[in-house]
Amino acid sequence: MIGIKNVVAIVCGGGPAPGINSVISAVTIEADRNGWDVLGIYDGFSRLARGEKKYIRLDQDKVNRIHLTGGCILQMSRYNPTKKESDLRTVVETLTELGVTHLVTIGGDDTAFSAMGVSNYARGMGRTINVVHVPKTIDNDLPLPEGVPTFGFETARAFGTTEIENLMEDAKTTNNRWYFAIAMGRTAGHLALGMGRSAGAAITIIPEEFPQDAIPLQQVVDIITGAVVKRYLTGRNYGVAVIAEGVIEKIAEEDFQKLGNVVLDEHGHIRYSELDFGEILKQSVLKEVQKLGIKISVVDKEIGYELRCAAPIAYDIDYCRSLGYEAVQFLRRGETGALITLQDNQAVPMFFDDIRDPETGKTKVRYVNIESVHYKIARGFMMRMEKADLDDPGLANAYHMEQEEFKDRYAYLFE
Repeated sequence: MIGIKNVVAIVCGGGPAPGINSVISAVTIEADRNGWDVLGIYDGFSRLARGEKKYIRLDQDKVNRIHLTGGCILQMSRYNPTKKESDLRTVVETLTELGVTHLVTIGGDDTAFSAMGVSNYARGMGRTINVVHVPKTIDNDLPLPEGVPTFGFETARAFGTTEIENLMEDAKTTNNRWYFAIAMGRTAGHLALGMGRSAGAAITIIPEEFPQDAIPLQQVVDIITGAVVKRYLTGRNYGVAVIAEGVIEKIAEEDFQKLGNVVLDEHGHIRYSELDFGEILKQSVLKEVQKLGIKISVVDKEIGYELRCAAPIAYDIDYCRSLGYEAVQFLRRGETGALITLQDNQAVPMFFDDIRDPETGKTKVRYVNIESVHYKIARGFMMRMEKADLDDPGLANAYHMEQEEFKDRYAYLFE
């Protein structure tokens, strides 16, 4: 009896990350070598949820050199089919009509959650679509073991580091200039810390250093101002501060509302995407340093989107080809419902149920471990106010304060 033909579909979700085409290439080559058909689905889950069959048949000739390129040959979308049962049903039915027996998803936490939903819903419909997920995000915030990056992160860090280095040189050349670089990273500070540490930025601020649910905007302003003043006292009235965008969500909403011009959603909460966080920090810090008689200019700059479609560095090319290869091996063994990781030079599947947050039902988030040696070394190289500085009469003098007044004013930063 002739067996059912194995057909694997590749779906890419979320935002781009360097190395996606390397995964597509490896999956295609290994599946094709084993006699499987490969369908590259365009635009993530969005067309599948509408019952549209827009795809390309992939083979070794079509993907031969794409592993060297940035972007995604299949294009991408953030469409989440798990929000409506009708969408999930349509996705499963469309894949079934295409003869798909296996599904490889490439994406971040939302795409992993969607892949899990498709697999479970197919099973509930009495159909078998085995699923494997290849985790990608330049944010590096998926719940892999510490020290194991998500693919794309190292390339983004490398290109982001070059950008910060150039800003540092520009600040030094023009003098009296600071750059405030707001680094992409929705909830975690991995990318900001990676770029800031590698480039030798004056200071990097990440959300993980604030254990409180909400902090005053002034706290972030005081931290940056402290860095400006300390560098000024060493004769370097310039620098780059890297701030992870996740810090925005740590700041008390009422502080932003006092500034006016905020956009609220239907629940009355601030739309953070509509805030010009860099401009807010710029004006707030300028106000503080002007009181001290320090003259600087500040340029705020967002860093992130320009990193997502960069051609992958050698590390990510090799890493992604290994992930794609092992994704196919996982499916060939008849397994399903996991994301593929490489740990200690071994392929280790991490099953969806083990990485789900029991409270939200979504994929857990990996945060920067601020107790790690990695973070402590990065912190040690920063030019920022530390607890010992509260006893520095020179710093108090720069703030035009008596020693005790200075200590009382800024002690809260270290409590």
